[in-house]
Amino acid sequence: MSEKDEAGFRDLIDYLKGLDTDQVEHTDGTFLAHLASVYRDMKAWGADEELSRAALFHSIYGTELFQKFKLSLDRRGEVRDLIGERAERLAYLNCAIHYDSFDREVERGEAPFGMLDRFADKEVDLTPEDFEDLCRIQLCDRLEQLPRSKHWDFRRESYRRMADRLGGVAAEAYEKVWALETA
Repeated sequence: MSEKDEAGFRDLIDYLKGLDTDQVEHTDGTFLAHLASVYRDMKAWGADEELSRAALFHSIYGTELFQKFKLSLDRRGEVRDLIGERAERLAYLNCAIHYDSFDREVERGEAPFGMLDRFADKEVDLTPEDFEDLCRIQLCDRLEQLPRSKHWDFRRESYRRMADRLGGVAAEAYEKVWALETA
């Protein structure tokens, strides 16, 4: 990580600490620790800073499953100013995903892509690039916490399809983490 990225990362961590994310429990640790780990894992997967920032804020507004912390959607502009427009949009979409609708798209596997936005209760179109990046965020998030949560069967087929779709380091990470199930 460059010095500039490292300094920016520290600023983002300070912002998240200011929201008390370090006081929220998440998979045998804190929410902040999980967020930071997903950021680092995304970097290790070769993601650029924009996608890594989206990964750092991947569940800032709460997700369909994770509801222990939910920054108000009224603060999206604040987050956008902090991490950038595209990174915030990806973080929002990741939080807004209605899992069943996204998993159907993963199974279908070809554009045009869409998903149900659970906040707005409407279908939204996804560019192929956004769909791919949401697959990366979804998979990276899951793999980071799976060894601790041990919820091996949650959306298992979708994660397998995402790993196959992304290939490379994502598929390798998937195989490495899922090997822990029988260890």
